[in-house]
Amino acid sequence: MRRSSLIVIPLLLGCAAALAAPAPVKVEVLQNRLDHPWSLAFLPDNQGMLITLKGGQLKRWQQGKGLSDPIVGVPDVWDSGQGGLFDVVLAPDFASSRRVWLSYAEAGSDGKAGTAVGYGRLSDDMTRIEGFKVVFRQMPKLSTGNHFGGRLVFDGKGHLFIGLGENNQRPTAQDLDKLQGKVVRLTDQGEVPKDNPFVGRAGARPEIWSYGIRNPQGMAMNPWSDTLWLNEHGPRGGDEINIPEKGKNYGWPLATHGINYSGLKIPESQGERAPGTEPPLFVWRKSPAVSGMAFYNSDRFPQWKNHLFIGALKEQDVIVLTVNGNKVTEEGRILGDKAQRIRDVRVGPDGYLYVLTDETDGQLWKVSPSG
Repeated sequence: MRRSSLIVIPLLLGCAAALAAPAPVKVEVLQNRLDHPWSLAFLPDNQGMLITLKGGQLKRWQQGKGLSDPIVGVPDVWDSGQGGLFDVVLAPDFASSRRVWLSYAEAGSDGKAGTAVGYGRLSDDMTRIEGFKVVFRQMPKLSTGNHFGGRLVFDGKGHLFIGLGENNQRPTAQDLDKLQGKVVRLTDQGEVPKDNPFVGRAGARPEIWSYGIRNPQGMAMNPWSDTLWLNEHGPRGGDEINIPEKGKNYGWPLATHGINYSGLKIPESQGERAPGTEPPLFVWRKSPAVSGMAFYNSDRFPQWKNHLFIGALKEQDVIVLTVNGNKVTEEGRILGDKAQRIRDVRVGPDGYLYVLTDETDGQLWKVSPSG
């Protein structure tokens, strides 16, 4: 069922402007009745978008036509806790290969699970994923339902980055023989690049690009610096933005701005900084529970240029930050009292912002500034 409606709510961009006369933002509900949508990918030539649902379905949405039936050929997913079907991205050569990449939680033999990634060909009629091939599995499988990560990003240089959570097994983020709490870098064919930092190192997984990550939930290429940016959940406090660079350690659980959910110190923590680790680019001491992220580099709305949009699950909003080189400044929230858990944020080819809400009756929104 498709529902379209228009809502006008305050857009807070800059404290002074917000206090004087906050500019409004338009939110059009394009689709409702989405059962916990997780990610979306825009198809070329105005053919709509692909949307993943956490429970394991991939569907196509088109303006004026709504949702398709489930696309067949999607792998079986481990739908438990935070596990399920995660990201969907089109291969850089989609026009010729029609490859669609998916990440998802995959069950092991002992009741635990890990993140897996693979690709298949989207049929010409867009009803099937053909010949799905798994090219990556997070090993060992340790998750009982927590911290899978799962974001996928192509860098435009022949590489695929995968953000992986530490499965709520804190020390594994520092273990180079495990794929928990890491950013992984593969080729766009799913192979290990020869220039990855730990290739040939005994006791280290060659797929690893960077490590010390807790639970990445948003990841995107910065179009102005051509670098990968990532956001991740802290524990109780300490959500972060990082720029994961080759071979570097981002601290978890040795360095954190958060505490345990019990109110006690993280047992392994040495404080907010730890020797040999990189400090976060930006940190929230009170966790908004960050999610999808999108850099705005379109000419459609000049007032949004050089801004970064990040979803928030707990705070049920979209966070707006300005970007100046590697400096980010938080400017506010855009959704006002229209509270829903925000799972994904993307900039469409038309320059509008598209948002997925993580609810049983989840929604797809088209967002633009007004006035």
